[in-house]
Amino acid sequence: MTDAAFPVLSDDSRCPCLSGETYGSCCGRFHSGEALAPTAVQLMRSRYSAYVLGDVAYLLRTWHPSTRPADLELDPTVRWFRLEIAGTTGGGPFDTTGTVEFTARSKHGGVAHVQHENSTFVRERGAWLYVDAV
Repeated sequence: MTDAAFPVLSDDSRCPCLSGETYGSCCGRFHSGEALAPTAVQLMRSRYSAYVLGDVAYLLRTWHPSTRPADLELDPTVRWFRLEIAGTTGGGPFDTTGTVEFTARSKHGGVAHVQHENSTFVRERGAWLYVDAV
């Protein structure tokens, strides 16, 4: 196994979610706790970025308690490199539920992987939370 570490980004770096914004003005503000994601798709993007950066604390904090695992271990040798949003239902600033369909691409051990999901989110006490995926 190679000795790998998760990337570290400055606020001026390109955000891993590929929004076109800088990390500090996009997912970084959610990761730091400075702001809550106002929509389900923004939470999904920030969770993707958390996987890229190995931010387990953020992933667990934004996972609904009914489905959240007791712990989570991420493999630093997995390199996430592309996120594509296919569609959403609900999940807006005034909704309490929503879904986000997406495809995330990664490489592990030189082998490309594709993960396609339709994830469910709920908003409780003003915070969007990931529930589960199909």
